Amino acid sequence: MTVNAQPSLLRLDSSADSSGESVSRRLTTLFTDLWRERYGAAGYRHRDLVAEPVPPISPAYCALGRRVEGKGLVPPGEVGALVENPEEEREWALTLPLVTEVSTADTVLLGVPMYNFSVPASLKAWIDRVTFPGAFPEGSLRRTRVVVALARGGAYGPGTPRRGFDFQEPYLRAYFGNLGVAEENLHVVRAEMTMADRLPGLARFRPMADASLAEARAVLAGLVSG
Repeated sequence: MTVNAQPSLLRLDSSADSSGESVSRRLTTLFTDLWRERYGAAGYRHRDLVAEPVPPISPAYCALGRRVEGKGLVPPGEVGALVENPEEEREWALTLPLVTEVSTADTVLLGVPMYNFSVPASLKAWIDRVTFPGAFPEGSLRRTRVVVALARGGAYGPGTPRRGFDFQEPYLRAYFGNLGVAEENLHVVRAEMTMADRLPGLARFRPMADASLAEARAVLAGLVSG
């Protein structure tokens, strides 16, 4: 994380629903609006992983990554010197800006709907590409704050029938923890039962859905002011 007078926020949206009904996008918008009211727009960067998809990694990406690992890992600024062909040059040109965005952000905000019990492919493609060997040296992200706004159509908390089906939150916690983000700087906010107002069979859970969304909004607002 950089130490600047002007805080910086990187927002990542991964919901395929751009109609305005996406709960995860509504939550990231709330956080962003409050953050910009407090800090201004200068440090804000938004990457829509659906409108601007991150290409899946390729054999050239893997070849370059193995070469970097063979050198004992090198800083991102020196990777370009190890590129051997146009395909690797293209892969690194796609990767370095993403790495730089994360490295220079004070806060990384992610909007993540649950798709088939896990994260969207759009986010997974970003994760696969940004996690280049040596991109984030040990300790470099320890002070970076990561805020994850989750949206789930059902309920997956303790005591629910589908608790064991949640491969969304545990995956993201493991990923960012392994990346070096300190546990106290990783904030996961959940809005559950988001399909209750759309599916007749879930109508009885609408009060639960409303309460969950209200709590998520309140927590996010608190994270901005905190």
